[in-house]
Amino acid sequence: MKIKWALLVSLTSLAAILAGCEPLLVLDPKGPQAARQAGDISLLIVLMAFIVIAVLTILVIVLFKYRASKMPDDYEPPHIEGNIWVEVICIGIPIIIVAFLSFVSVKSNYIVESAPTGYEEEPLVIYASSSDWKWHFSYPEQNIETVNYLYIPTDRPLEFKLYSYGPITSFWIPQLGGQKYAMADMVTTLHLAADEPGEMLGRNANFSGKGFAENRFNVTAMSQKDFDEWVEEVHETADPLTEEEFNRLLEPGHLGQMTFTGTHLDFSPAPEHDHGSDADEHEEHSTHDETNEESDHSGH
Repeated sequence: MKIKWALLVSLTSLAAILAGCEPLLVLDPKGPQAARQAGDISLLIVLMAFIVIAVLTILVIVLFKYRASKMPDDYEPPHIEGNIWVEVICIGIPIIIVAFLSFVSVKSNYIVESAPTGYEEEPLVIYASSSDWKWHFSYPEQNIETVNYLYIPTDRPLEFKLYSYGPITSFWIPQLGGQKYAMADMVTTLHLAADEPGEMLGRNANFSGKGFAENRFNVTAMSQKDFDEWVEEVHETADPLTEEEFNRLLEPGHLGQMTFTGTHLDFSPAPEHDHGSDADEHEEHSTHDETNEESDHSGH
């Protein structure tokens, strides 16, 4: 009886604690990449639940069916060679599960790594760079820069260029997509999009020192009209970003939200090596075509 009461109290306490937790942001997608990942997570939860329930059910059946019985001490059970169907099931089902999950993972990986489709406008390019312990967002098209907050238009692809002015960090907006590393000597490209307006939270998902826990930024998705109005307001009210001011911002520490006209790309450009960008692919194809053309001429 005591064990039952202890189990009941434990389950009640666990339910009360979980009820106070924040909602799982990865299961509340606001963009196509995040929606794909949320679907995969839900699929995995259902599949794992089915496997666990099936295994526990088989365990209970085996415990009851093959439990010790009141047989004579000299009783010897009949010799069993094995069952081909049991072996096929025990080996075949795991193979099918692994093959299925591999197919889903590879297909989803290509989808979330590619630029979102179905949008009429060209991607908005944003350079997202990190320093100890803050985020700098440069908008070359709009010629503005923000610190620790990000404004984005809805229904338009987003192309983030990620790099770091310090240790390796990881750029992550759970409701828009997965995380990707930002490094000091190269630029990584992350494609995202927001389908509905709202407030979201972004953060550095990679440990980068004592200030890592507060290395967060706010994300606001809005209509293209509201985004254009915000850009105009910034140009009317914000101060220009100077090289001296930017170097001061790079010093280790925490800052609030800041807004500037101009970007640090003019005097402190991003690393030249761009990993995973469309530009690299075009350059590679162009070089390949030029090589083939030279080979043709030399052959003639």
